[in-house]
Amino acid sequence: MSFKFFDKLSQDFSELLNDKKEYNVVIEVDKELNKKSFTSHSVVLRYRSAYFTKELENTATNENQVKTIIKPNISVQTFEIILKYIYGGVVNIENIENKIVYELMIVANEFEFEELSEKLESYLVESKASWLRTHFSLVYHSIFDSNKFKSLKQFYNNIIAKHPNLIFESEDFASLQETALVSILKKDDLQMEEIKIWDYIIKWGIAQNPNLPITLEEWSKENFKTLKITLQQCLPLIRYFHIPEKDIWEKLKPYRKILGMQLWDDLIQHFMFPNQPVKSLVLPARIISTPKLPPRVNEPFSTIINEEHAAEISSWIDNESTIYSSTNIPYDFQLILRGTRDGFDPKTFWNMCHGHAGTITIAKVTGTDEILGGYNPLAWNNSKTDFIEANDSFIFSLKNGNIQNSILSRIKNKSRALYYNGSTYGPCFGNCEFRLESQVYDFTQDEYCWCIGDGYTHYYEKYIRTTGEMFSIVEYEVFKIVKK
Repeated sequence: MSFKFFDKLSQDFSELLNDKKEYNVVIEVDKELNKKSFTSHSVVLRYRSAYFTKELENTATNENQVKTIIKPNISVQTFEIILKYIYGGVVNIENIENKIVYELMIVANEFEFEELSEKLESYLVESKASWLRTHFSLVYHSIFDSNKFKSLKQFYNNIIAKHPNLIFESEDFASLQETALVSILKKDDLQMEEIKIWDYIIKWGIAQNPNLPITLEEWSKENFKTLKITLQQCLPLIRYFHIPEKDIWEKLKPYRKILGMQLWDDLIQHFMFPNQPVKSLVLPARIISTPKLPPRVNEPFSTIINEEHAAEISSWIDNESTIYSSTNIPYDFQLILRGTRDGFDPKTFWNMCHGHAGTITIAKVTGTDEILGGYNPLAWNNSKTDFIEANDSFIFSLKNGNIQNSILSRIKNKSRALYYNGSTYGPCFGNCEFRLESQVYDFTQDEYCWCIGDGYTHYYEKYIRTTGEMFSIVEYEVFKIVKK
């Protein structure tokens, strides 16, 4: 029988960090911004890390028998956490920013702390999927050339294939490294129209050359040559012969100088004489899937609403005075987005729902039985920031648990039926009639969602919630409503 006192051991070793008497290693970090020196002990570093064993072997000792290791690219905050892990085996990431957790994972991998690196990687994939989606370029840039981070790579490969717009429309898309971009363009199952891929490639290429004239009419031959050189690895991967003729003239023709005369002539020939061979390489069309939700025996179509709710909503869409039978619903509810699956970031909503018309948004309020929602007959558009006019939109709450009756509220001020704003807002009906909002980019983390509940509304017929206080949600779903 053995007694183990690991907590006490960890605590005692952690106290060594404050011992300034017998240290023999100084580690300097964050040289440019916030330089700080940490004292340490070579015996601890060597036995805890093969990386530091090699570093110490290659570092000279000064006249005081102290070795100095300089790590200028590691932040003070990150290294403090690493040192506590080295000495005490404890890492506390509570209230730590996601970016610091990510940086900690990268540094742990660099220092060959495999156990810590893998633990942080799993944490990010399982708990911070929304943040990972909106910081694609930052993270993917770090893991792309590594033979580690298999879970993260699989996570991103799934996103790239199924939802490439989350990548191409991310804020840091322009900083995506060329090798990573090329690997994306090589995918045959990239779920995006080829002309949109072309648009994003041009956008990326121009962003690499900020001195190019803003107006295309002002470009010189040298400007086009510069762009062509920048995109030389990307241009051969575009599936030109699968772009509609209208887009060839509108989108490709202005940049024909970067394509080369042979390719441009072959494109013209292809549309005039589609059965004649061309000299240029013709890549196969990408495999664009149009998944339909098959009937599922064991898994419900929604984690929030049931068939009776769907029947009620369907009758509202059709302006029927009686509720449809749950066995005779005239619409398919095709899932576009689910918060717990795809993330609760407002930008995730705008990226995944962009272009989808005739949608129902459903949200489950934290700590209550409330199910709130809204119907948008128009297409969500992530390029607009304004009130949107709609004739047939409505918002609602559904009977559920202690809530005995559903409430339907149709639009009364059609000019302000919806509000499109992709910064901190997700779906927004009216002004505050039904709105999902987040200041920390997660609808579940802060109480910024809102419904007017004071007895009147500005733009819809009636309120759908008894209180006007802000709330958070535990789940939300967006469905495309398709006639059977």
